[in-house]
Amino acid sequence: MKYISTRGQAPALSFEDVVLTGLAPDGGLYLPETLPQFSKEEIASWAGLSYQDLAFNVMKPFVAGAISDADFKAIIAKAYETFRHDAIAPLVQTAHNEWILELFQGPTLAFKDFALQFLGHLLDHLLKKRNQKVVVMGATSGDTGSAAIEGCRRCDNIDIFILHPHNRVSDVQRRQMTTVLAPNVFNLALEGNFDDCQNMVKASFGDQSFLPEGRQLVAVNSINWARIMAQIVYYFYAGLALGSPHRPVAFSVPTGNFGDIFAGYLAKKMGLPIDQLVIGTNSNDILHRCISSNDHSKHQLQHTLSPSMDIMVSSNFERMLFDLYDRDGNAIRQLMDDFKSGSMTLKESALSRARKLFTSYGVSDELTINVIRDVFERTGYLLDPHTAIGVEAARKTRRRQDIPMVCLATAHPAKFPEAVRKAGQDEDPVLPHHMKDLFQREERFTVLPQELKKVQEFIAANVRK
Repeated sequence: MKYISTRGQAPALSFEDVVLTGLAPDGGLYLPETLPQFSKEEIASWAGLSYQDLAFNVMKPFVAGAISDADFKAIIAKAYETFRHDAIAPLVQTAHNEWILELFQGPTLAFKDFALQFLGHLLDHLLKKRNQKVVVMGATSGDTGSAAIEGCRRCDNIDIFILHPHNRVSDVQRRQMTTVLAPNVFNLALEGNFDDCQNMVKASFGDQSFLPEGRQLVAVNSINWARIMAQIVYYFYAGLALGSPHRPVAFSVPTGNFGDIFAGYLAKKMGLPIDQLVIGTNSNDILHRCISSNDHSKHQLQHTLSPSMDIMVSSNFERMLFDLYDRDGNAIRQLMDDFKSGSMTLKESALSRARKLFTSYGVSDELTINVIRDVFERTGYLLDPHTAIGVEAARKTRRRQDIPMVCLATAHPAKFPEAVRKAGQDEDPVLPHHMKDLFQREERFTVLPQELKKVQEFIAANVRK
């Protein structure tokens, strides 16, 4: 299978090369030339499979020929052996035909573990095979960083540099990154917001001349295709558990960067009968404004109780637009140029196609707190603020009550004690056993100004020989 850029001016790559490349040289994002299609009968035959076996079936077409079946099964097994729940992605019912898909059972308590534990082991396999050393550079709004560090900390052929916005992630999120004292792990606290961090990563991928000779950057952000690929799996897993493919299903996704919900869109295109995808946003509601009123303009970024969604530039939305514009790279380049100037407007035919599947809703901090309180009082189940946004968006825009609505729980509530306390909880939610001493562990990170040159000089000086 070959992979092509959303902007149409980069060479097609193999799976192995696309994993190690990240952003395309024309500034676009890579996607497979064609998507695998699964029949209703084939999907039905997967009912009852373990998460690992299902992952192999769903992802195998994307890697065909690049990795042997035995090696690929071993990579998947290693990726999920550290998850705390045997179901890997368990479902919990919170209301009539409303379900929570718990995606926080991995080692860093967030949905990013699904993709980044897999990506870490995948990179380790590919780099050993090629006898190659690389530099991983990523930006995080809270969860990507710790999951990427956890996935890469034991990889001999990787030095990893993660940028997070200084004082704009939760204490738990920060400490999950900064208390990993491995010699190949570097945490950079940037004096800016997440979009500033992300822009530095993109600029560095565009010009890698600052790196020592023989090194290249590899992406762990969701611009890396392998992350999207791994996230497709849990849509099939939840759908099968609730009666698919004989029964349609709907999903609500709290999202800032659009990667998680884009994986659901791909699952539908591959054959899973998804009736509705709900985009939940916080006050940084550019995706909601785009879908509801064709307003994709940058506003001042706000600091909220759901910091992982404090994003104004949703990288993966470009992949979606590529499909909505019939894979016209020229059109996407023009849209991205427009957006760089502050705003872009979708053509009505593209927006109409999106609205057939997607609905959206923006949720304020006040409403987020009310939802956490309400769900806990009714069910005893404690939501994190991001998941609460997904639940509220689902309840406000749900089209059919007879179709199961699955709300993706993207993080453990213990990562966001401030929001939980504001919702009326007397005590902070308890961290799982393996993190009980998190606030006693030594931290290590470097605060840097919002200057690309300073960041690149730090990376160049700290790459191991």
